[in-house]
Amino acid sequence: MAKDKTAFFCRECGAKSAVWIGRCPQCGAWNSYEQEVIHRSGSGQLKNLSTPKAVTMLMSNIECSNEQRIDLKDDELNRVLGGGLVLGSLVLIGGEPGIGKSTLLLQVALNCKDKRVLYVSGEESASQIKMRAERINKGGGNCYVLTETCVENIIERATEVQPQIIIIDSIQTMTTSDIDSSAGSISQIRESAARLGTYAKQSACPIIIVGHITKDGNLAGPKILEHMVDTVLQFEGERNYGYRIVRSVKNRFGSTEELGIYEMQSYGLRQVSNPSEILMSSSTENLSGTAIAATMEGNRPLFIETQALVANSYYSSAQKNATGFDLRRLSMLLAVLEKRVGVKIGGKDVFLNIVGGLKVSDPAIDLAVVAGLISSGEDVAINRRHCFAAEVGLSGEVRSVVRLEQRINEAAKLGFERIYIAKQGSKIPVAKRNDIEVVSLGEIDQLLPYILS
Repeated sequence: MAKDKTAFFCRECGAKSAVWIGRCPQCGAWNSYEQEVIHRSGSGQLKNLSTPKAVTMLMSNIECSNEQRIDLKDDELNRVLGGGLVLGSLVLIGGEPGIGKSTLLLQVALNCKDKRVLYVSGEESASQIKMRAERINKGGGNCYVLTETCVENIIERATEVQPQIIIIDSIQTMTTSDIDSSAGSISQIRESAARLGTYAKQSACPIIIVGHITKDGNLAGPKILEHMVDTVLQFEGERNYGYRIVRSVKNRFGSTEELGIYEMQSYGLRQVSNPSEILMSSSTENLSGTAIAATMEGNRPLFIETQALVANSYYSSAQKNATGFDLRRLSMLLAVLEKRVGVKIGGKDVFLNIVGGLKVSDPAIDLAVVAGLISSGEDVAINRRHCFAAEVGLSGEVRSVVRLEQRINEAAKLGFERIYIAKQGSKIPVAKRNDIEVVSLGEIDQLLPYILS
């Protein structure tokens, strides 16, 4: 009787080795090799589709046309994907368990009534999917349901139905008959994704794959899985908040700076067309330490609320904590305040929070953070109809940011009365515009009279 063939695979990059290795020579990860049983009975090619021969072409003779996209009837998801779902693309969406990945994709499948959608589930039965569809108050539409985990059987059924969109929930439950290892192993995930990607490219049918994540927040499975797909979406959200964020980590057909925002309701996920309504507190009372920042996510301006708390420290070393903001950048801003402005808050406990659970990396939020720290340290409230859009340098200068005119126009549209920007590099004059007052600052010490007055 033939002996089973085994090999060791790196769970980080998918590298293969005949023996166990302590450190992966390709990605450098330690103790990442796991043993799996492999047994290939065929060449690994799809039998239902003929593979066309590649043809070399001169670059100047290649016809270039805009890729065709499918409207998913979801403005937020279309924006993150770059305008819709590209034909023949392979999209991977990951997130924590119970965050709403399956609910989002089921809504997409039921909303696309003009497209044949094949919803493949390896985790739920057909009756459970039907119950979830009734809960979100959507009709059956043109959605076909298949409960299957074998990739070969899925491709066979897809060849019969000829769907225009395929949804796989999830890649960790998929298996291929050419490999004897269990579902969720490195080799099974890699081979299953390769089979699905080949079918998507040959049939021009886009496939959306659901992926699990580890406790560290990374996508489960080999790192090569992210390289095999065309788009990687991250579905984020705090369980204590009712809001969910879809952001693009990798996108071959669009920008990775866009994000979509949803609100979890009893009937499913609701699109949030105006994100500023959830990122700013509804309270009209002016409180110290609160400042509004005008930031950008892709082409969309967002107005978020920053909350700072400066208090006396009762420990030998002062605490510095930031939620949704880079802690190292907060330490830098505290050093700039103490060195350039003379505000003595470096030895106190400092806490910073971005309202709504959003993680912000836009440097335009610096001036709002500085204003909030000064406001909390002096216990003076900032007018809630004032906002900030500027970066702060190490020498205390206020630096301009990109797309300033778009931020100002959005601030005026939302009813803000004043916006603080940088004098350096900005083409906006210091004047009272028809809809909003623009205040230009050269140094952060010029901000003190506006806050403390």
